Amino acid sequence: MKNNYDDIRPYGPGEVKPAVESLLRDRQFMTILRGFIPLPKSVIRFIIRTMFIGVNTPLDFQLRYMKHVVRYVLRKCSDGCTFGGHPLPSKEQHHTYLSNHRDIVLDSAILDLKLVEEGYDNTVEIAIGDNLLIYPWIRTLVKINKAFTVKRGLSPRQLLESSILMSNYIHHAVKEKGENIWIAQREGRAKDSDDRTQESVLKMLGYGGDIRELNIVPLTISYEFDPCDYLKAKEFQLKRDNPAYKKSKQDDLDNMKTGIMGYKGRIHYECAPCINTWLDELQELPKTEFYAEVAKRIDREIHSGYKLFPCNYIALDMLNSSKANVEHYTDEDVKRFEKYLDDQLGKIDIPEKDEPFLRQCMLTMYANPAKNKMALMS
Repeated sequence: MKNNYDDIRPYGPGEVKPAVESLLRDRQFMTILRGFIPLPKSVIRFIIRTMFIGVNTPLDFQLRYMKHVVRYVLRKCSDGCTFGGHPLPSKEQHHTYLSNHRDIVLDSAILDLKLVEEGYDNTVEIAIGDNLLIYPWIRTLVKINKAFTVKRGLSPRQLLESSILMSNYIHHAVKEKGENIWIAQREGRAKDSDDRTQESVLKMLGYGGDIRELNIVPLTISYEFDPCDYLKAKEFQLKRDNPAYKKSKQDDLDNMKTGIMGYKGRIHYECAPCINTWLDELQELPKTEFYAEVAKRIDREIHSGYKLFPCNYIALDMLNSSKANVEHYTDEDVKRFEKYLDDQLGKIDIPEKDEPFLRQCMLTMYANPAKNKMALMS
């Protein structure tokens, strides 16, 4: 029977196997699989069906396969991931992790891995924009992996209706399904890494009930190197030169692939305490001020959780033409970062390439985390 959430929710028990069968009938998906498994399609189908014996829910899928995939990606494409700050929240409750956004796929997947390794009984359901579900097989795959859909490109009336539905679903997932949630602090990634919580996200979470019921935990994600930095810089120039520019479906796919398989250096995750510890202090504020103040407090938590790497300090000093942070890096760090920047800029192939502008964009991406964290200390 169809319920109010069927259009946006992940697959439930009993829906995974039919979803897998639909993937095996998808020509594009099978072509991609053959790139990894160079065998006849009939053999690939047999292997996949065998692999999914006993996989009845999205959590089964994550526990059997996705944790190994994420470990492989971290081994191959990073120098490891650390966790710090406040301990992960109580296993007795379910939480909503409100996070800055670095990678389309891995932000929540790495959190899932940590929760599994720490003995939590569940992973997270994730919010993903339907603009990224550019092919049917991607939509199917993310729903197997516990994603619910955020609808984009709506009229104001449709947006309100969609936001209310999504908020109701998130409250339902936490309170009744016993799920954890991961959601970004803003719509899309902050291309310049200036991470700011959008009040609209908090208001959306409040449509479905008291936001204290969601047990919101601010989460900070820090990457030493962002493999998509040159793609973001390229987009900045293309939008500067043509304000009507919009990314293509292929651009979105390239961002996802590069984000997963590109080199990231060191990665760090840091949780703050659940915001319920201070939320009551703000309850007397008018609604218009309440969400603005909550957003500011969450931003402070996220900014204080940054792990700063030498490249962050170097970029800030380069932008300011100073040596104010020289104690945080060596000459060797500078040489390494300059070579990295040159290599990434060399990947950009666009008409009338403006290298000084592109370089400035990339330096800004790496400087902003340092700038925001240091601002808390001033």
